[in-house]
Amino acid sequence: MVKSVHRTSLYTAALVLLLILIYTGWFAKDRVTWLMEVVPVMIVAPLLLVTWQRYPLTSLLYVLIFFHAIILMVGGMYTYAKVPIGFDVQQLFGLSRNPYDKLGHFFQGLVPALAAREILLRGQYVRGGKMLDFVVCCIALAISATYELIEWWAALAMGQGADEFLGTQGDPWDTQSDMFCALLGALTTVLVLGRWHKRQLNM
Repeated sequence: MVKSVHRTSLYTAALVLLLILIYTGWFAKDRVTWLMEVVPVMIVAPLLLVTWQRYPLTSLLYVLIFFHAIILMVGGMYTYAKVPIGFDVQQLFGLSRNPYDKLGHFFQGLVPALAAREILLRGQYVRGGKMLDFVVCCIALAISATYELIEWWAALAMGQGADEFLGTQGDPWDTQSDMFCALLGALTTVLVLGRWHKRQLNM
């Protein structure tokens, strides 16, 4: 039996996300950029509500999805290169750029890796522990690479108008570092959260 969240908690979290979505959309610096950033939230959140009874996820996965959604919405509101807390971190560590987008890409590896791990374990599609970890990391990297392709297509379609969405901040290696952060997120899933996750799956 999967250790999942209570229905009330799930709907409360969904309401909080809806309020944050409205707030960030209302005060967004660039509504087009905001919309492009929050589309995953608009798709995934309703999907999780619809599938909760038929296929409930672990509470760990729901909580991480919740925080990932907030990261996306805040990034969309300010645009990733201009999130205030990112400037604080930049100044604290003497960085050359606002690192908030790297947090988003870390979660882009962490959350999909955990979701893939949960689906693969529950469906018994992959049995070996090491092979499971490898496949999970590959899936997370594939999702990260797909997102980078979407950014590339957006840049081609929008020209200079895509700068806020891309958030490269003049870094020629932004794509590679984004994918590396996603890999770190995936590795965190398999190396740090693995046992906790398995307990929640009662395996």
